[in-house]
Amino acid sequence: ESSNQEISDFPPRSTLCSKVSLALGMVAHAAAAILAAVVLYTAWPGSSLFSWHPTLMVIAYGLLMTEAILMFSPESSLMVNAMRKTKVRFHWILQAGAVVCAVGGLTAIYLNKERFGKEHFTSWHGILGLTTVIYSIVQSTGGINLLYPKLMKNWMSLAQLKMYHATFGLLGYALGCGSLALGINSNWFSREVEGMLWVVCLCCPAILALVIMNQVTTAYLGRRIKI
Repeated sequence: ESSNQEISDFPPRSTLCSKVSLALGMVAHAAAAILAAVVLYTAWPGSSLFSWHPTLMVIAYGLLMTEAILMFSPESSLMVNAMRKTKVRFHWILQAGAVVCAVGGLTAIYLNKERFGKEHFTSWHGILGLTTVIYSIVQSTGGINLLYPKLMKNWMSLAQLKMYHATFGLLGYALGCGSLALGINSNWFSREVEGMLWVVCLCCPAILALVIMNQVTTAYLGRRIKI
């Protein structure tokens, strides 16, 4: 069997549930766009070496990874009418882009600290951020198994591969949202963005995490997958 086959991972849902899911998805799209816009405007990419750290990280976890997961939402995907194999292709392209941006963001802050002689990974933001990037690389590598499920057929079924990928992917996304939230609480961002706008930005990672959690748990967890 191929992971590109035309099947739905989502159980049948009522009209009300579909409308709620659509609303949540639109809120997630808006939260991702707002957070990215504020961070990019505040950091002004290219203005300094440091500016590339928040820029690339918010693009990685706030935009690309969010849209990669929402790609499979039956209501709020930006390609809702596309064939599943097309969604799968764009999913891994966006995820690969997210990992590249995350590594770039980590490299930028590492070099910036080296430049000024500062210690590395001394804060919760730094420790969680490093953990998140490493986890993202490992998780994305594991996702290759879903592109070629026959390689793993002797160890687990396609349904199991999907469930494990979704479950561990959700954990990785939660780590990413946690890192973003800690970044918003950083001295730099708190100094540059104040008042209600800061509160809105702080709420965005929480909103994204909750919407993605709802999507993944609805599709895979708490029920038996039949393929």
